[in-house]
Amino acid sequence: MNYKGTLRTYLSLVLLFIPAVLFGSLLLIYRNHSKLHISYKFPYIPWQFLVIAVFGIIATIGGVLDWKFHRNPLNMKIPKKERDAEAKALGLGGLPMFVLMWLAMISVTPSSYLIPILLVLIYTVVAISYDEFVFHIKRCGKVENRYHRMLVFGNGIAWLAWFHFIYCK
Repeated sequence: MNYKGTLRTYLSLVLLFIPAVLFGSLLLIYRNHSKLHISYKFPYIPWQFLVIAVFGIIATIGGVLDWKFHRNPLNMKIPKKERDAEAKALGLGGLPMFVLMWLAMISVTPSSYLIPILLVLIYTVVAISYDEFVFHIKRCGKVENRYHRMLVFGNGIAWLAWFHFIYCK
């Protein structure tokens, strides 16, 4: 494997950890922000952050297991079209969603972010569904499907908890 192939292989693994590291880092940086409700007394953080942590960990474990699954030469390699679809879901869906959600969370008027968040959510769900129904539905076995469910539903539940924190607290 050449340098570019090695970099691409490990880049996808590194990208799995960016949401967790970024969210945790931003919470530390903004820990005194009044909108976050982080306290030095119990309960220290809102329950939604605990749900985000638990299901984010589940999603990350599913992503790492799926990544490892595809590194085994006995398992099917991911075709370029599938990699591109996943990159579009992450780059055009996940990244803008993270930025919009964070801005809404610390904003005085989070409702001004609601329509953009919903538009990006629709795109992201369509992109993930495309990936699952075009590429995965026919070829994935039970083990790989379990990893995908951990990744998709873990991220979905974490997102719902974050959305609840912003708009329903």
